[in-house]
Amino acid sequence: MAKLSLFERRRRRVRTALKARSGDKPRLSVHRSGRHIYAQVIDDAAGKTVASASTLDKDVRGSTGATAEAAADVGKRVAAAATAAGVTRVVFDRGGFLFHGRVKALADAAREGGLEF
Repeated sequence: MAKLSLFERRRRRVRTALKARSGDKPRLSVHRSGRHIYAQVIDDAAGKTVASASTLDKDVRGSTGATAEAAADVGKRVAAAATAAGVTRVVFDRGGFLFHGRVKALADAAREGGLEF
């Protein structure tokens, strides 16, 4: 078995803890790269993505980038899409990323948008 990086170990640890306490709630999964940020609401029981948003969406593609403001916009849009799909309670899956900066901005905006976690 290959040795895992610290990021991969943290990602596994976070995901395992979420599965233990999530129950039947879908998870709000976040991924960030150097240029963009992505968010999905995933129903693991059905194996389906309920809602998603990112800085690559067509309506905001040219005006956003890797900033906290762009992450907050993604958080608001994913919260609106999730509530339109009937999801109000989620479990926040930050992946292996620290809850700081863009990830925190996305989470705060999703809370303001109506998601509970």
